[in-house]
Amino acid sequence: MIDFKDKNILVTGGNGMIGRALVKLLKEESPKNVIIADLPYEDLRDRNDCKEICDGKDIIFHVAGIKGSPQRCMESPASFSVPMIQFNANMIEAAYNADVEWFLYTSSVGVYHPAEVFEEDDVWKTFPSENDWYAGWAKRIGEMNVEAYVKEYDWNKCSVVRPANVYGPNDNFGKWSMVVPSLIKKAMENDVLSVWGDGSPIRDLIYAEDVARGMIHMVKNKVTEPVNLGSGDGVTIKEVADIIASYFKLDIEWDETKPMGDSKRLMSTERAKSFGFTPQTSLENGIIKTIQWYKENKDVLQK
Repeated sequence: MIDFKDKNILVTGGNGMIGRALVKLLKEESPKNVIIADLPYEDLRDRNDCKEICDGKDIIFHVAGIKGSPQRCMESPASFSVPMIQFNANMIEAAYNADVEWFLYTSSVGVYHPAEVFEEDDVWKTFPSENDWYAGWAKRIGEMNVEAYVKEYDWNKCSVVRPANVYGPNDNFGKWSMVVPSLIKKAMENDVLSVWGDGSPIRDLIYAEDVARGMIHMVKNKVTEPVNLGSGDGVTIKEVADIIASYFKLDIEWDETKPMGDSKRLMSTERAKSFGFTPQTSLENGIIKTIQWYKENKDVLQK
């Protein structure tokens, strides 16, 4: 087992939703340092920047990414997926050359093709969903790069995690927001909660702090197999909307003229459980915590 005490730990994307939760939990592990690498100070598309931030680090959590949505994949695929491919490759190369004790790569639910349940070993039997085409391939290529270093250089110091649909404080509440922040923002700004589709699609939602716990758990236990980090419990968009509408005491209006995305995205969590990890935060508690955070911070976010 890896002990984080007195270690120099790097978190890329440490100012993002998962990154902030991860940094908070890592600081409770008594490390020597927890260093955050993020824009605008470091540009991970630059190989030299990646080399500099990886040198002298013991453990690296590579969490940086560009959060996508079906809309973003359609409207700006190049500015979305190409930078991810670049900085994933750069970070994997730099971490290997720095001879770190352990490296974690953050993949995504977007690597999967629509199925009843997403099993880790099924990824390479299919293609990513059309709704996540560019994001899915960018994340898959990152996984493939990790695998390439493991195979060619016997670099068995890597964990790969695939978070489900993540939500929580510090989420993106802007133009390309995902379902939970999007509905929270709508509820805050309108007298009726308007929801795309009919509410039937099923999603696997996991609170950001639970994802961070899962990441730490996999690194501590030196898990080298890809692992899904999800709740394993499918919830409908209607269930999510009901929680948010109930909190704000709003009626729901369903807009069935709008796209709904894939009908079902549910992760198998058997592998994560076999390694001793299960999420701790219920959907309702997680959504309420996210609403409370947004209410406290929305004025700052809108500046």
